[in-house]
Amino acid sequence: MIRPGDPYGERADPPSDAVEVSSDAEASRALAIARREGQPLPTLLLRGGDLHRTLGGGAAVRADATAASPLRLRVPVDLGVLLTDDEEWLFVAHTVLRSPLWSGPFVVAMNAQWCGPLDLGPRSHPADGLLDITEGSLPLRQRLVARNRARSGTHLPHPQLRTRRSPEHTVALERPVSAFIDGRRRLSLATATLSVEPAAFIAHL
Repeated sequence: MIRPGDPYGERADPPSDAVEVSSDAEASRALAIARREGQPLPTLLLRGGDLHRTLGGGAAVRADATAASPLRLRVPVDLGVLLTDDEEWLFVAHTVLRSPLWSGPFVVAMNAQWCGPLDLGPRSHPADGLLDITEGSLPLRQRLVARNRARSGTHLPHPQLRTRRSPEHTVALERPVSAFIDGRRRLSLATATLSVEPAAFIAHL
């Protein structure tokens, strides 16, 4: 588990069997397939997605991979788990439980900082053993204001939103909402458990 000020990551070549993924959904799918088949979770070679961005992927990583340091950054990453009564869903970056247009109650669980263009986890770290949870309900006007502020992570704190950082969180809503797991709508649910498995897999940038 990473704590503030701890070093994070090292330069290393990815193994030959690393799985290359270009999105968070591809990443969680690769991990889910391995788990379902009873195999060790594969090393992932991240090429895109919100986890990749959170970890500093892209131009910053390429610029740092100089002739003196040509190896890719290797980091341990926590794995998020959404558990319903009869299904387990894995996520690497985020799970968002909401109705259309964010109307009514919603729950956001962040393992990464970014959710598309929105900075919904300004304090989140993918290897701290915690999920950053935000839940609440906002009227339309405040939803619009919060969305604009979320682009810079300044939507929090908010008097009508509850936040916590925890390894586990129980969801109990009055009616079902859509579950967007790593950016893909996967199912509808009203109750579930969100949890995190610390340092569950290795990623290379």
